[in-house]
Amino acid sequence: MILPGAGRIGILGAGQLGRMLAVAAQRLGYRVAIYAPPGDNPALASAHERIEAPWEDLDAVARFAAGVDVVTLEFENVPTAVVEVAARHAPTRPSAGVLAVTQDRLAEHALLDRLGHGHALGRPVHDRDGFDAALAALGTPSRLKTARGGYDGGGQWRVVDEASAARARAAVDGRAFRFERDVPFVQELSVVLARGPDGAVQRFPVFENEHGAGVLRRTRWPARVAPSVAERAQELATSLAVALDLVGTLTVECFVPAGGDVWVNELAPRVHNSGHLTLEAADVSQFEQHIRAITGLPLLEPTARSAACMVNLLGDTRRAAATVDPGEALAHREVHLHLYGKAAVRAGRKMGHLTALGSTREEAESRAAAAAGSIRFVGATESE
Repeated sequence: MILPGAGRIGILGAGQLGRMLAVAAQRLGYRVAIYAPPGDNPALASAHERIEAPWEDLDAVARFAAGVDVVTLEFENVPTAVVEVAARHAPTRPSAGVLAVTQDRLAEHALLDRLGHGHALGRPVHDRDGFDAALAALGTPSRLKTARGGYDGGGQWRVVDEASAARARAAVDGRAFRFERDVPFVQELSVVLARGPDGAVQRFPVFENEHGAGVLRRTRWPARVAPSVAERAQELATSLAVALDLVGTLTVECFVPAGGDVWVNELAPRVHNSGHLTLEAADVSQFEQHIRAITGLPLLEPTARSAACMVNLLGDTRRAAATVDPGEALAHREVHLHLYGKAAVRAGRKMGHLTALGSTREEAESRAAAAAGSIRFVGATESE
């Protein structure tokens, strides 16, 4: 067990998830160090110690890990070589073995098959002949997805007709892909759980999500699902955490097809956008629970304090800089605004989020919609 007061936590990555993890760790009394490649790194301002160096600088990674008691990460695409080097100097949670599965869509689906969990029908694609065979077998609507490196809808090509099929086929360039048939779902859910070094697991109640263009737009809590569906989703997530021998947080995004079954969409061995509302709506946040898990502190059984709705605040411009007019977003005690401090505004980039609480789910949704509608990102035009 790594105790607060003297313990040092190292975080790989310096985006908004790293920032919120750092704040949670400091509230518990830990010192925080962050390692990230040079760039727009809003989490660095929240760290006691910081190293900005490329992932390829493994000597710098080793020095970083040697100065902390445990290493964790804010996103799953940290190179496994970095985690392997860090693990020579401090426990890494999650491990490189976990990342070897969750960074590779083909390995991930092999695990789902081994455990007997439902998922979208698909085929691996390694060349254009393989793409043609997969398209002929699975038809449309479908998606071509890179096996590695996809994030927030990136690395995906939707296939619905001959023109979109031609664009997807042209993207096949020697990398590994998975071609999969779209799932006709009625709901999108996610399960966020934490697992400690002793195998103890605590799960948050199921979240209900809404995506657009591959990016999470809003999360509602509690999810409007039958208890049997929620239980099945949580069971799936727990079995995956155990199979991976994960220590830390696991998020499992799920589809609910017509008929009430639960299919796994993808895994993320980290805190998750859909869990942001736990900062205000639960008696323990996903960020504190993650810190508890990786340090070996007791995990808490999370309960909801109120209904909640989280809305992502996305860049809607390609402007280089922005100021924010929050309007009514700060005028209601039950609306909580989080801006991430990112310097550059890009279309679809997550610039912040807000969470609205309410006595009912409908009240929370109404407050969230009104508050989000009052926020504008204002900056220089492209020509300026």
